[in-house]
Amino acid sequence: MKFVYFCAMIKKMLFVGFILVSMVFTSCSNYNKLLKSTDNETKFEAAVDYFERKDYNRALELFDLLQAAYRGTAKGEDISYYTAYCYYNLKDYTVASYYFKRYVQSYPKYARAEECLFMSAYCYYLDSPRYSLDQTNTYMAISELQLFTDTYPNSERVAEANELIDNLREKLELKHFRISIMYYRMRDYMAAITSFENLLKNYPDTERREEILQYMTLAYFEFAENSIPEKKRERYESAVEAYNNLLYLYPESEYLADLKEIDTKARQLLESYQ
Repeated sequence: MKFVYFCAMIKKMLFVGFILVSMVFTSCSNYNKLLKSTDNETKFEAAVDYFERKDYNRALELFDLLQAAYRGTAKGEDISYYTAYCYYNLKDYTVASYYFKRYVQSYPKYARAEECLFMSAYCYYLDSPRYSLDQTNTYMAISELQLFTDTYPNSERVAEANELIDNLREKLELKHFRISIMYYRMRDYMAAITSFENLLKNYPDTERREEILQYMTLAYFEFAENSIPEKKRERYESAVEAYNNLLYLYPESEYLADLKEIDTKARQLLESYQ
């Protein structure tokens, strides 16, 4: 009985497999016929159907074939819109951004233009790499998101766009901060100081200000220690100033105890210049 049951199951599985393979071949055959067809209306309906079924590669191939035939028409607008989303759903964000932007340029007065301008910028956002890599796409994303908020200041998406910009600026700030620390650890104190100062200038609301002031105190002091006599005084003064700023802004800072000895030594050395 077990053997008979086993054979029956094998036959059933083979039959189901045969049906599935047949369906695949039939589907491929029908699709190939569709590609060669001159019936653009059928192609369009099939492309939309493929899109809705998330078969974006087939949908995209059909939309590409139809673009020239429907350029400047209502269906042409649909094709441009669907094409952008095909690339977006395939996670090809660079190309998707291009097509979203092209939609806006081709159909600036259409209702979907606002959505597509946002999506063009959002694709750059998704393509923004981790902070340690080249940040060209990050700067592009900020620029494009800012363009969106300027173009549609009353859009419901403005708050989201601003939040995305904040996320991107945080990434740029982190990259700048890590570079500044790198200079300090390399003992290139002049570069470190300049980098930290620019960091405070470019990101005045940074949550890293306390840590930056700590590094600036250390960097100015080490810079003074390694300077020619004519430059020591002003650099010790800068170290004391950085320490005082830290003390004023963060009187409970955990860094103050470690820096106190440096501040005291800098003040004593400054007294010798009186």
